[in-house]
Amino acid sequence: MAGERLGLADVLAAAEDAAPVASLDVVARNLRDRFGARYVSFLLVDIVGQKLVRVSEEAVEGRGRTAQQIDLPGSVHDDVLRSQKLVRESGGGQGERVLAPVTNRGDTLGILELFLPETDQEVFRQVEEAAHALAYLIVTDRRFTDLYHWGQRTTEVSLAAEIQRRLLPSAACCEAAEFVLACALVPADSIAGDTYDYSLDHDTLHLSVTDAMGHDVDAALMATLAVSASRGARRAGADLAEQARRTHQAMLEHGRRTFTTGQLLRISLDGSRTQLVNAGHLWPLRLRGHRVEEVPVGVDLPFGVTEQAAYRVQRFDLRPGDRLILYTDGMQERQARSVDLPGIVRDTAAEHPREVVRTLTAAVTDVCHGHLQDDATVLCLDWHGPRHGARDTRGGADT
Repeated sequence: MAGERLGLADVLAAAEDAAPVASLDVVARNLRDRFGARYVSFLLVDIVGQKLVRVSEEAVEGRGRTAQQIDLPGSVHDDVLRSQKLVRESGGGQGERVLAPVTNRGDTLGILELFLPETDQEVFRQVEEAAHALAYLIVTDRRFTDLYHWGQRTTEVSLAAEIQRRLLPSAACCEAAEFVLACALVPADSIAGDTYDYSLDHDTLHLSVTDAMGHDVDAALMATLAVSASRGARRAGADLAEQARRTHQAMLEHGRRTFTTGQLLRISLDGSRTQLVNAGHLWPLRLRGHRVEEVPVGVDLPFGVTEQAAYRVQRFDLRPGDRLILYTDGMQERQARSVDLPGIVRDTAAEHPREVVRTLTAAVTDVCHGHLQDDATVLCLDWHGPRHGARDTRGGADT
């Protein structure tokens, strides 16, 4: 039944001559030809991680229409994404329904769904291979098409939100041998200038969380200044002090008398040091063992406040096994004050960082009845330490 093995290279090779919007078609054709698969579709996780949007040939052709949306929490799809394991169930006379996670370096893009007339373990392994290949194809293809951006939008997107989203990294989660990182941003009804950012080079992990003063397009433009100045300095090879200085200078020169709070971190992958600049921002939370506590770092003035001198680069105590939480004040302001962030971090200690940020932002969204007055942003880092060889990140979750 299994036939010739469907490998990652086979699918990628078949996609070379296809248009960027045809990733699903390539995978579906392979699965139909080899196993008689039917009704192959890709369920894309939306921007805030609460819904799935079905992407199929019919959905793409009818782009002007609303694609099918599925609530994620509590569903079988939620189980697939949490466990990062293939799930199979009865297809109601259509054979067996198979759901496989589509994940790239920990970033859960969605789920590959199909119906198979006959199955065995080798077929399931090859479906998992196809889902893994689809993840690579989507990550590559979304540079050339708006299809996946369209699919992720389950609500109307304002101009301010469009600017804000373009500032964020293309993946909200990243895994490596030394760490697991997950981020989430839930925008306020009136965009309030939050951003997160990260970058990984050969020996350093760079992190930042920023919160620009203001709302709507003005806040988004101030966030653009801060993030662009920070990235420009980082990409030019500047040290952390210079990165902070350039961010501050950009706000002084172009910030329209506004300011931005933020934290910049650099973590050496060999475990030798972690550095932090805190520009008027909230203290981080750290889970160490069974204890969650605020880390009382020194606080300088926000970027753009004229009285601030050179920013202090501080040593930060980060040890293998630590979980670090960075967040903006929208996670604790107004109605969100009632959310017990340390308690949630403690209760989710066994969860993947991807689920931690989803649980934290869902708690804030729920207590605000879906209408946040301030952006809520959170970043969760699990630090495993240098060359943690026992970890397997291929599928996006430890095994």
